[in-house]
Amino acid sequence: MQIKVAIVDDDEGIRSSLSALIKRAPGYKLVGECANGETALKEIPTQLPDVVLMDINLPGMKGYECVRQLKAAQPSIQFLMLTVYEDSDSLFNSLRAGASGYLLKRTASARLLESIRDVFDGGAPMSPQLARRLVQFFSKPATLDAGLAKLTPAEREFLDQLAKGYAYKEIADRMGISIDTVRSYVRTVYEKLHVHSRTEAVVKYLRG
Repeated sequence: MQIKVAIVDDDEGIRSSLSALIKRAPGYKLVGECANGETALKEIPTQLPDVVLMDINLPGMKGYECVRQLKAAQPSIQFLMLTVYEDSDSLFNSLRAGASGYLLKRTASARLLESIRDVFDGGAPMSPQLARRLVQFFSKPATLDAGLAKLTPAEREFLDQLAKGYAYKEIADRMGISIDTVRSYVRTVYEKLHVHSRTEAVVKYLRG
């Protein structure tokens, strides 16, 4: 099964390079390219990619705002942010918007392809530099999130597996449940915690 990929980046050179990488990689299929967020909002719902490579610093609409709108309309699409920036604001804005991963543009081609598959399989890839920023965020004191108290034991177990980095298929096997049940837990856990992405759910869980 090929992973369908779309690219949103205003830099023609970077867009061309990413396009060539996806086209020549076995198991991946390029379904679209967009130069800005406004075009992406129109075209991506018709292209229906599995994974979108999204630049953050787009002209006009920021990449994470584009993700927020697309994720609301097409929740099954996974978003992998690509950026030259390592700042915390861009990272957390992207995660809150619904992005599943966050990599620097200098990431090696093999690692990028691996991350696309990881996101497709339910993972949350992130560069080491940005992962350290998340660790620093976790270390800050926080009050208990009310949504955590609403979780059932099974939902908490599911969330614990998410926090350990397991993909959805692995969680189904480890919990002895179907992938459909896992997807049901995704919906109910997101609703109870008022989050829109795997990473944001894990952040709330670890801080709780």
